[in-house]
Amino acid sequence: MASKVSPLAPNVIHPLPALPGVRLTARECGVRYKGRKDVMLMEIAPGSTIAGVLTKSLTCSAPVDICRKHLKGGKARAILVNAGNANAFTGKVGIEAVDRCLKATAKSLGCKVSEIFIASTGVIGEPINDKRITDNLPALIKDLQEDAWNDAARAIMTTDTFEKVATRTAKIGDAEVTINGIAKGSGMIAPDMATMLAFVATDAKIPAAILQTLLAKAADKSFNCITVDGDTSTSDTLLLVATGQGPKHKKPASATDPILKEFRAALESLLTDLAVQVVQDGEGAEKLVTIDVSGAASAAAARRIGLAIANSPLVKTAIAGEDANWGRIVMAVGKSGEKADRDKLSISIGGVEITRNGQRRPDYDEAPVAAHIKTRDVHIGVDVGIGSGKARVWTCDLTHRYIEINADYRS
Repeated sequence: MASKVSPLAPNVIHPLPALPGVRLTARECGVRYKGRKDVMLMEIAPGSTIAGVLTKSLTCSAPVDICRKHLKGGKARAILVNAGNANAFTGKVGIEAVDRCLKATAKSLGCKVSEIFIASTGVIGEPINDKRITDNLPALIKDLQEDAWNDAARAIMTTDTFEKVATRTAKIGDAEVTINGIAKGSGMIAPDMATMLAFVATDAKIPAAILQTLLAKAADKSFNCITVDGDTSTSDTLLLVATGQGPKHKKPASATDPILKEFRAALESLLTDLAVQVVQDGEGAEKLVTIDVSGAASAAAARRIGLAIANSPLVKTAIAGEDANWGRIVMAVGKSGEKADRDKLSISIGGVEITRNGQRRPDYDEAPVAAHIKTRDVHIGVDVGIGSGKARVWTCDLTHRYIEINADYRS
């Protein structure tokens, strides 16, 4: 774990409130790290529903395969997570380790194996010593608490420099429900269905099928709109559980039921909050970069154009070097593979319009743009002149510190 806290970290990290139907704990189990907690257990009330979005990586980890299988049941009793070892590309040995952890947890909680979910993050290709986890299960279960959200968030960190937490409330009818979430992620961030690891819970009562639709749509507008380095993890896992232990409310008929209007907005807001925190903790990051794309053929096309800009090493290093080299944005739009009208392309940085109708404005003054790029919060706007599609994506700059962190990752 990096010792220096990101300069983009929140000034204050507030403790998350207790959420009915969820208890958590974290413990030092020595999976890889010494002197810090590295395993988290989330116990979930019987009858809780679950939804998830997982990495599309073809080299996904054994825990991802298991989560994908167990999500079909729609029920959850626990989520077990370790940091320091991804248990990815570990073959039969990795699958057997997951199986032992699942069976031990299910036995301890008196539930079905299919109701246990597992996630791992850390070094790829190293066999995991699962005995260090299973031997600690009795102590983990004994220490379960309702208010240990932040402790759990710290336990799942790898190169992260701060824990990522968020909470929201929303009305479903007359009942006010709560949503809590934690996430980890700093490098290998270019999510494709999820982020590295994120675990969200609500005390609302929502059927699994509806919960799945809500989560997939909200993830698409949040976690799937961020990138740190363009690399999709083998372990991306985002799980959302609904305990039904909060105030009673009318059962929603579908994901588009008007009764869920506030809940949908709150869920998207919470996931966006967590996703942006991941970017703020991007390895070596000094600047948060927000990119708004408009005028695209569709929202999906706008997002792909935005991510082409966000993933460009030339754009990211220009921002790191505080060089207002807007020509690199033109390049990135052109390589995205999406429709863009070169002769209508408009680019702005920090709200200052640089180009109009496919060329630099004759009255363009670089001074305010150069000043804006020196700040911690950089904004880029692009209109590609094709249609009405728009999207917002987030990234960070690319500094030499990123190289240092990843060169030393296994040592």
